[in-house]
Amino acid sequence: MTQEELDALMAGGLDDIDNIDETEDSKTEEKEEVKEETKDNENVDEGEPITPPPADSKNKVVAQLDEVTKESEEKAVQILEKMDEISATISDTNEKIKKIIEFLTEEKALFTKLHNMFPHIKKFEEELQKTEEIIKIAEQISKENESAENEIFTVMDIMQYQDIHRQKIERVINIMRALIKYMNRLFEGKIEDEARVKSAKHLQGDETEEVVSDEDIEKLLEKFGAK
Repeated sequence: MTQEELDALMAGGLDDIDNIDETEDSKTEEKEEVKEETKDNENVDEGEPITPPPADSKNKVVAQLDEVTKESEEKAVQILEKMDEISATISDTNEKIKKIIEFLTEEKALFTKLHNMFPHIKKFEEELQKTEEIIKIAEQISKENESAENEIFTVMDIMQYQDIHRQKIERVINIMRALIKYMNRLFEGKIEDEARVKSAKHLQGDETEEVVSDEDIEKLLEKFGAK
């Protein structure tokens, strides 16, 4: 008897003892189900080993790298062209703002003379203040345009790293191709592949027919003896 059953008995609740027993049985069943599920998961087949992809055009590594370098270079050129157009637009806008500032500066000089000659006329003073404010705004816009143009030049310089990345990828491609050529030369043999004995996938005694028989070996020896 557990402590819970004893406490329930002391409290005079026999029905509670039955409930406790049912709860204990339920917990036991849940534990057993969890154990069985864990055992089943351990016995699940993890699947076949990963095999290399087929040697088609989509899976050729060097071809994919060549495609990456080509596309990245094309996109980089497009980005640089667009940024150059934006820079040219900003420069053209800045030239127009400078002309506006020149005109406003002349207006400021005119209203300054009128205000000095007729100080009692408030209109001249008001127009002078407005002109000064507009000149300040135009000068601020001109400075912001120049700052934006400098930032564009900085980004264009950063984009030059794309060419460095392209050269690095091409270097990797050249190394890979050199290794492939070296491996091909390393595994070259004097015997043609057609003259070689058929490769056995299984050993003698396996329940399969994919083995090299004694007859195949004798035919191969006769073929070499005839030469």
